[in-house]
Amino acid sequence: MNDEHDNSGMPPEAPVLGTRLREARSARGWSLDQAARETGVSKAMLGQIERGESSPTVATLWKIAGGFRCSLTRFLVSEAPGQDTLFRSVASERARPASDDMLVAPLFPFDARFGFEWMELTLLPGYERLSDPHAAGVTEHVLVVRGEMEVLVEGHWHVLREGEAVRFAADRPHGYRNAGSEPAVCHDLIHYGA
Repeated sequence: MNDEHDNSGMPPEAPVLGTRLREARSARGWSLDQAARETGVSKAMLGQIERGESSPTVATLWKIAGGFRCSLTRFLVSEAPGQDTLFRSVASERARPASDDMLVAPLFPFDARFGFEWMELTLLPGYERLSDPHAAGVTEHVLVVRGEMEVLVEGHWHVLREGEAVRFAADRPHGYRNAGSEPAVCHDLIHYGA
């Protein structure tokens, strides 16, 4: 399985991701070669994302965010943080930002004042994602709000049912899967270390 992308089912968010990636790269003055070195994602793949020709997997999006040393929502949400009051609707934010079977609703995008981003994740039946470690000091808090899912923490899969939660160090390998026949929905609050 190719970890970088899947040619089937390009989500409509692909051109938006490309624009945000190009803006982030330009802001740093990086060439595609340097962005590839920093993220571990091939130059060809980064170019395809920027042109809206390909959509990465969620795992690849995380690699890109890690290489740019920024939050995942930096590539999903265009609004600027800093608003004291922010109303959000999960239904209007829920989208398929990547080529794999996870729906993401960025409830509260990363804001440096708070140090976290908060997302609703929907894992469709059969979905599994193994995640590379995030930057040092990143912690995830996962609360299942519907269904049942498993979380890979410290090398072991743990079942989480509706109303159950876990906090873990996300700067280590971890993962998510839904072995069931119904979607699993969770909230994921990701706190970035200092």
